[in-house]
Amino acid sequence: MREWIIGIMNVWGYGGVVFLISIENVFPPIPSEVILTFGGFMTTCSNMSIWGVIAAATAGSLLGAIILYGAGALLGADRVMALLDGKPGRVLHFKRADVEGAMAWFDEKGAPAVFFCRCVPIVRSLISIPAGMAKMHFLPFFLLTAAGSFVWNTVLCYLGALAGNSWEKIAAMFGTYADIFALVMLTAVPIVTVLWLRRKKKRN
Repeated sequence: MREWIIGIMNVWGYGGVVFLISIENVFPPIPSEVILTFGGFMTTCSNMSIWGVIAAATAGSLLGAIILYGAGALLGADRVMALLDGKPGRVLHFKRADVEGAMAWFDEKGAPAVFFCRCVPIVRSLISIPAGMAKMHFLPFFLLTAAGSFVWNTVLCYLGALAGNSWEKIAAMFGTYADIFALVMLTAVPIVTVLWLRRKKKRN
């Protein structure tokens, strides 16, 4: 997959960044750390600029986030969960536990969760679904998503540019960070979900 990502970016430039990041938001297995760090590295050996890559990545992030926001808003919680338990969930590599964790974050923190989760592996894509299901106003969702994505994209792009030919080490480091976070999520999500469901029942 890494060779495929690099090939697209070499050929399409900024357009490749927009395409790959938008797909990464909908298909989490595509690693944003590879796309962004390599994009940063490309600014040191091509006519691409660091701010151009960051802007393209942020545009791609918004496009992917809007797709998931729309899915959450149109389908609602029950239908989204049914899809996650079926073939669409397996194809997209979305897990019910991950989405429930994102829902718990959103229920606990509200709109600011959209901003903060854009800087967190795994839930950075998934947070758009509960935002849509909660019918969060689109403009705040758009602005918070743009701001959080901008921070994440800027950090990784600059690290890739600074690392130069060693950009893969940065990508690997963030990949390890994502794996550790995934392990923490698998441990914490059941607990957080139970607390979230109890709180929801009390409200009703």
